[in-house]
Amino acid sequence: MPKEYRTIQEVAGPLMLVRGVENVSYDELGEIELASGERRRCKVLEINGSDALVQLFESATGINLSNSKVRFLGRSMELGVSGDMLGRVFDGLGRPIDDGPEILPEERRDINGLPMNPAARSYPEEFIQTGVSAIDGLNTLVRGQKLPIFSASGLPHANLAAQIARQAKVRGTDENFAVVFAAMGITFEESNFFVESFKETGAIDRTVLFINLANDPAIERISTPRMALTAAEYLAFEKDMHVLVILTDITNYADALREVSAARKEVPGRRGYPGYMYTDLASLYERAGRQKGKKGSITMIPILTMPEDDKTHPIPDLTGYITEGQIILSRDLYRKGVQPPIDVLPSLSRLKDKGIGEGKTRADHSNTLNQLFAAYARGKDAKELMTILGEAALTEIDLLYAKFADAFEKEYVSQGYNTDRSIEETLEIGWKLLSMLPRAELKRIDDKFLDLYYGKQ
Repeated sequence: MPKEYRTIQEVAGPLMLVRGVENVSYDELGEIELASGERRRCKVLEINGSDALVQLFESATGINLSNSKVRFLGRSMELGVSGDMLGRVFDGLGRPIDDGPEILPEERRDINGLPMNPAARSYPEEFIQTGVSAIDGLNTLVRGQKLPIFSASGLPHANLAAQIARQAKVRGTDENFAVVFAAMGITFEESNFFVESFKETGAIDRTVLFINLANDPAIERISTPRMALTAAEYLAFEKDMHVLVILTDITNYADALREVSAARKEVPGRRGYPGYMYTDLASLYERAGRQKGKKGSITMIPILTMPEDDKTHPIPDLTGYITEGQIILSRDLYRKGVQPPIDVLPSLSRLKDKGIGEGKTRADHSNTLNQLFAAYARGKDAKELMTILGEAALTEIDLLYAKFADAFEKEYVSQGYNTDRSIEETLEIGWKLLSMLPRAELKRIDDKFLDLYYGKQ
């Protein structure tokens, strides 16, 4: 029977100090019982001798120091996992919020799982088709990879996230594929958009959703991605499924981390974020990957909004260090009406070379990818020059490249949020665009591929 303590010393905001506790450990869950019989949950943040500093999950309103009591449960936060989680919607603490029955767990797992041991990892090398040309064709996602999307305030990252969650698949196999979607600090409207979007297309049947709303407590926001990753680990490594984890928005998560750190009066680091934010983000991101001897895999797409569109802000900066590339959304392309507004030049997938080529996508993929990048970069330069010097100052070939850049944005990058393109379709569009340029300009493509595909569309 857990001991009950009536030694609450003080309550300050979301924190509460309890004196004279015994055998209580860091991260342990607790329960506060008010005089009215109402129960609220808390978590141990710090132990100092016999004093415990706890963080409340709910509001501190109504906690009377003299007649409220606290008991510690002897365990950290856990999630009951089961194959029945697919098709269900949970809150940030793993409780069902879709009016369905409670989950009967096959096992209970501590949500603070460990990052994967590097020695136990298999190298990511299998292609995942997202149906989005700018990702599949140019910044290919590979099974077991961590590929973040860097967005900015007001850009349609929610639409892109929902599109990837609906369309992502492993080609050429009938292996089980699932999506674990965790939304942190979003509005009710956004939450409704995600749930309805998945229901409309039937994608909900293979999806587990964890939703933490903007008015939910900060401490719940910190546990939401850990809940999602615990569910993903169970599905991947116990049920042999290939799981795509989408976390949105990491900026809200980091802000919650800063809020808790400030409440604990810790010394702030860059821009007020705690000094351990790098470690904390790594403890999330490094839970993705493939394990030797296991059939399943966890691929991760964290989405974050860059404050003030600043790539050097601590959140995108640290995320870029830990993950294998980034997809960057552009405000300029968004203004032009490009959907999704993916800026392919600064975007990067460090593992793309491992997931493309014969037997995975198509033999000409690598060549066309390099040529499209080069031609688009030259076309952008030509357009800038045109803005400064006028069209008359450009050579005929530069004008052709400028025309190519416009067509590339309109036909290749822009496809809307409901178009699901196969990799073959994406490559065909690439060849159609490259055929606008003289064959002599396509120096990055092998002649055998030019003979096969150039000008044949």
